Amino acid sequence: MSGGQWLHVFLDVPPDQAEVSSRFWSAALGWPLGDPWPDHPEFRDFVPPDGDPYLHQQVGDHRPRVHLDLEVADQASAVDRLIGLGATVAGPRQSWTPLTSPGGFPFCVVTQREHVRPAPLSWPGGRSGLVQICLDSPADRHDREVAFWRSALDWRWADGDAREFAGKLYPPPGSTVHLLFQRLGADDPGTTVRAHIDLGTDQRAADAARLEALGAEHVREGRGWIALRDPAGMIFCTTGNPPDGGP
Repeated sequence: MSGGQWLHVFLDVPPDQAEVSSRFWSAALGWPLGDPWPDHPEFRDFVPPDGDPYLHQQVGDHRPRVHLDLEVADQASAVDRLIGLGATVAGPRQSWTPLTSPGGFPFCVVTQREHVRPAPLSWPGGRSGLVQICLDSPADRHDREVAFWRSALDWRWADGDAREFAGKLYPPPGSTVHLLFQRLGADDPGTTVRAHIDLGTDQRAADAARLEALGAEHVREGRGWIALRDPAGMIFCTTGNPPDGGP
């Protein structure tokens, strides 16, 4: 598949969590929630003031989670290739094709369009942007999940900490989010691959305080990141990654 892929990030929330989730993420990123999509009122975009949306909300009958949409030039051939790499079709095709990765992570394939990446949010003392998605894999699914995405995306790979972080896939300039791959510990009850959002900021501690003032809950701090929980219960991190999405 082509190197210019644009990844869309979806916050999937149940109806009773939709308002509190959208209010928090609109304030955290400076992107107000737009109108429901024509013919698909369950979807709405978080609309940046100076570029194209890549964070969206889906309201439905599921627990809070993250899923991705991958843009491709030829949807039919891309789906065939992804199935050959180990993905499975997860539902009927509409204008998108729902798939599941080998580790059980939900994503969709959609037709490619031209986009402009929005600038990060500037706030007193710093900047923040949505720059990374971390795929969190149980140990018995981790290696296959990493191999799948490395084959699926012809992005630049950088090795990470072999104990916890296998590495990271960097998209081409102008795309949206990096993909980081984390191996979950034996103490984590997860049985399938899931994902969480990583913000990038140039003032990590101050950004965490800002997010807590907006309604997030502090969870723990690690090497280069602070984990928080949003008001809908989803874990996310603020990290030292460049807030404009650079390497």
